[in-house]
This record gives sequence, structure tokens and C-alpha cells, in this order.
Amino acid sequence: MHLPLYHPILHLVLVWKHVFFGQCFRICEMWRKAADSRVPLVRQMKDMPEGYLDEQFNQLEELQDDSSPNFVEEVVALFFKDSSRLLTNIEQALEKHPQDFYRLDSLAHQFKGSGSSIGALRMKNECSMFKAHCSNRNLEGCRRSLQKMKREHATLKQKLETYFQLLRQVGPRERAVNSWK
Repeated sequence: MHLPLYHPILHLVLVWKHVFFGQCFRICEMWRKAADSRVPLVRQMKDMPEGYLDEQFNQLEELQDDSSPNFVEEVVALFFKDSSRLLTNIEQALEKHPQDFYRLDSLAHQFKGSGSSIGALRMKNECSMFKAHCSNRNLEGCRRSLQKMKREHATLKQKLETYFQLLRQVGPRERAVNSWK
């Protein structure tokens, strides 16, 4: 059984994703267009402006199917496990080897690559700032940037946990979107 396109929990999930990932200014217009064109709203939300996540996250969601219904959540869980370790490594390197900017840059590069794998846009941007501070041999800039990276990491984790919790309430993907046949 397919749920209607305007199922309240699906609506809440979609609003949550786009409001809390900084992507809400066009949601009402797209909702109206979805009703007019009979194109599911989920498909129209790929063109949203920058927020916490970029297109890479949408591409991960496209890879999810019946054979791996929790694919994105599993990838994100692996990301947080790996990225937490990398943040710890950066923090320890700043304490033990504060003048080894090559090491700091290398660790930030790994962290940025890890964030890129799930489309963690704000984290990637802050990693770029950290790397710029490394290039300028600016230790205080690196320390400030690390604190911002940690905040972005924690915020993204909290928002994604809530997002996946809402998705689990909706149920399997094929039930959440109407297939206008």
C-alpha cells in the first residue's frame, strides 16, 4: 500500500531535512508544483540551496534501494565513527606537535575527505579554513578552526540522527512516496 504524497509524517521528514539543513525557502512552491505536476516532492528537492549537506548526500540517497534500505544511515554511521577518530587525532596533533603544520594539514585533509563522502558541506568548508591556517602557519587560527569543525561535526550528527529517526517513523521508502500510475 502506498501512502499519499502528502502523508503528514513524510511532510515532517521533508520539512525537517530542508529547514534544518538550511534549505527551506522554496519548499512551499515545490509542494504546489508537486501537486500540479504529479511529480513526487522528493524528486523536486534536489535543487535546494547550500546548507549543511550538498548534492553528495542526495546521491547517497539515490543509491539506497530495497536490497539495502538502510544504506545511507549505515554510511553516515561509518562516517561519524571515522570522523570522530580523525577529530581526536587532529586535537592530539595540535597538543603534541603544534608546529608540525604538514601533519595538521594532512589530518585535516583526511577529515575533509571523510566529510566529502557524505556531503558534509559546512564541515568541508571549515576544513578548508583549517588547511589555509596550516599554510599560513597560523597556530591560533588552527585552534579556532578546530573548535568550529568540532561544533559543525556535533551539529551535523544531531541533525542527521533526528532525520533518520523521522525516516524510520515513515517506514520503507516505497511506501512513503506515491507512485502516480
